[in-house]
Amino acid sequence: MPISWEVIAPLIILQLILMAFALTSCIKEEKINGPKWLWIIIIVAGNLLGSVLYFIIGKKKY
Repeated sequence: MPISWEVIAPLIILQLILMAFALTSCIKEEKINGPKWLWIIIIVAGNLLGSVLYFIIGKKKY
């Protein structure tokens, strides 16, 4: 049973939007937990999980 693009396309779009939002937030933030270059690699390489981890662990709470 092949998976249709009607199911996959919205998930890919949501993942890309979350990744773009996480990268933008990471670059604009002054202080984050850990080096920025590492978080950028985690966000890009980790796809959905990397973006979620950035918002849970990487972003400093004031």
